[in-house]
Amino acid sequence: MDKQLLKRGGRVLAPSLFTLGNMACGFYALISSVRGEFVSSATAIIAGMVFDALDGRIARLVHGESEFGVEFDSMSDFLTFGVAPGHMMYAFILKDYGVWGYPIAFLYTLCGGLRLARFNAMAHVGTGSKTHFTGLAIPAGAGFLASFVLLYQVIEEGRPAGTWKFLMDQIPALYGVAPVMVVVIALLMVSTIAYPAFKQPGVMRPKSLTRILILLGIGLLLFYYPLMVLFFVFFFYSLLGPVSWIVRAIGRLVGWMPQHHDHDNHGEHQ
Repeated sequence: MDKQLLKRGGRVLAPSLFTLGNMACGFYALISSVRGEFVSSATAIIAGMVFDALDGRIARLVHGESEFGVEFDSMSDFLTFGVAPGHMMYAFILKDYGVWGYPIAFLYTLCGGLRLARFNAMAHVGTGSKTHFTGLAIPAGAGFLASFVLLYQVIEEGRPAGTWKFLMDQIPALYGVAPVMVVVIALLMVSTIAYPAFKQPGVMRPKSLTRILILLGIGLLLFYYPLMVLFFVFFFYSLLGPVSWIVRAIGRLVGWMPQHHDHDNHGEHQ
């Protein structure tokens, strides 16, 4: 019996170590933004995403899923993807907007917390979809803000080498509408718009030459232009939900899409 408990404890501990890494990244990101080290803060948030992506996979691999793991993961996600990005954006940009800076930064953190609370509530009652998220997942929202900070820092430091001029010319415009950008990301997280999850078994396994070529292309772009690729991925993924919702709404309006309930009210991940 003791051996079985020890074995079970080891299975639960393995994914929790990755969750701990996620939390450590979030705490470091928060400290870095307090110091004004925004590149370090944004990098730590991205690193936290890697740990967050691994803990669930490790749990399923070793059959170490547990209620403790779910709650610990949510706490870590709130710190790394809710509190840390909110403070980072406040210290980086929003503080310059006077009395409006704090409530905008807090709105992002609040919506992130609500996003996680909704996920936990749905998990407890067993509802959800393995193919779609309900609203923008909080790691994706944090990833968008972190990749923006990293890319903007390239301009600030005068390091345009290895970047696309057209993209770099647009980043200052995003800086100018940073409050709107943060608010939109916050509202997308608590929306009921469906986002593809890409988490069901086998979805990322190459099954054709086309998929292999696409994955290779993305890999090469990420190797040569990591900051731009990260920003593009998070930017277009954030837009994917609203654009898909609009297309479906127009399709139902003109009659070329059937009237039925889609996945807008179902989600599977935080």
